[in-house]
Amino acid sequence: MKPAPFTYEAPTTLAEAVDVLGRYGDEAKVLAGGQSLVPVLALRLARFEALVDLNRVEELAYVREDDGAVVIGAMTRQATVEADPLVRRAVPVLAEATRLIGHFQIRNRGTLGGSIAHGDPAAEYPAVVTALDATVTVAGPSGQRQIAAADLYDGPMTSTLADDEVLAAVSFPVWGPGSGFAVREMARREGDFATAGTVVGVTVSDGRVTRAAISLFGMGPVPLRARAAEAQLVGAELSGNGAAGLDLAAVGSAAVADVDPPSDVHASGRYRTRVASRLVARALDSALQEASA
Repeated sequence: MKPAPFTYEAPTTLAEAVDVLGRYGDEAKVLAGGQSLVPVLALRLARFEALVDLNRVEELAYVREDDGAVVIGAMTRQATVEADPLVRRAVPVLAEATRLIGHFQIRNRGTLGGSIAHGDPAAEYPAVVTALDATVTVAGPSGQRQIAAADLYDGPMTSTLADDEVLAAVSFPVWGPGSGFAVREMARREGDFATAGTVVGVTVSDGRVTRAAISLFGMGPVPLRARAAEAQLVGAELSGNGAAGLDLAAVGSAAVADVDPPSDVHASGRYRTRVASRLVARALDSALQEASA
């Protein structure tokens, strides 16, 4: 099939993009990488009066350090994020998660902002944003505003951005020394969306866990924070290198205790729960070893 007819708009500045969205309202759709949007349009599962293509808005493609955070423009390609030395050094979990997205052809075209704005609950980037308490900057007719990660998603593939707003950048906090991270997921095939997955970060100081973040993806309508499991980790004393003396299986169980994952043709909710519990334990083991090294 072919998409239904639409007007194609290709602004060259962020201000122009916001203006175009303001004119069309909810009848317009932003086009970033297009991997998710184009198939939907081709199958006529969605129709829009206008597509607003951001690929010529060069001001939205950058990676820079700013006040203790790494700020990445929304139109930065995923391949760029994966290879960027600043990202690999300061936000290594973002680079690690990027390697799990699709295949290299996808990452060459896909954008950071496109994936985060799309908000697929089984995707890696929304889970990273959630785990790291990142801040999203959006631009609209009234200027720019910031949205905390915890307030970004209100349903499956539904964000709190207004129809006339554009996701402009994402700010990722840089954790201090003694921090370790890991991403673990289970998918039917390499490059597929995750059946279940987790993003984990920990900070260790003087043999104790002083900071912990665990997010789950593929386990609900939005990325989920495992707050009870995080609380169980913070203050835990480690013996030896890494997780020795810490019951990681118990932490994994705590992470999924209050989660009600969906059942579908790929897996039952019960199976997702079992898998996620073990993924959290494995990710924590890796993150703690990295933090303690």
